[in-house]
Parts: sequence; C-alpha cells; structure tokens
Amino acid sequence: MGIVVRAFDQKLHRVVAIKMLAPSLAENAEVRKRFVREARAAAAVTHQNCIAIHGVEATGPVPYLVMQYMDGKTLPGKLDATGSL
Repeated sequence: MGIVVRAFDQKLHRVVAIKMLAPSLAENAEVRKRFVREARAAAAVTHQNCIAIHGVEATGPVPYLVMQYMDGKTLPGKLDATGSL
C-alpha cells in the first residue's frame, strides 16, 4: 500500500519515519480517505508498544504521515531471523 522511509524533521531536529501512500494508489479518492482514517486511528492510540503519529498530509500528490522513528529490524528481517510471530 505504501513505503516507509527514514527522514529528518528539520523544524524539530529529530529523526522520523514517513509513511507514503503508493503513487499508484494516490489517485484513488477512497484509498486516500482510508489512509487518513488509518492515521487518525493510529494517532488516537497512546501506548508504549505503539508508534506515535506526529502528523498527516493528505492534500498533496502523494499522501503521507509522519510518525515516530524506531530503529531496528524490518518486519521481513525479523521474520527471516525468527520465523512467524
């Protein structure tokens, strides 16, 4: 559905993760609405085991959300190392 990249927030001087909707899906209005609903739902959760959402932008050509960056293995890397969860 999209990709996540590591970035640096120059205004707040911190490393963040940016989740971008796949450009091929960004033209679909329903997918864009679902993406924003996902961001709102995730932002409503506050728990030590959940990533904090810092912001969402849905008006540009590719919607994205900015979230807390967590250093570590990717999910595929974890699955390769330990098998299924």
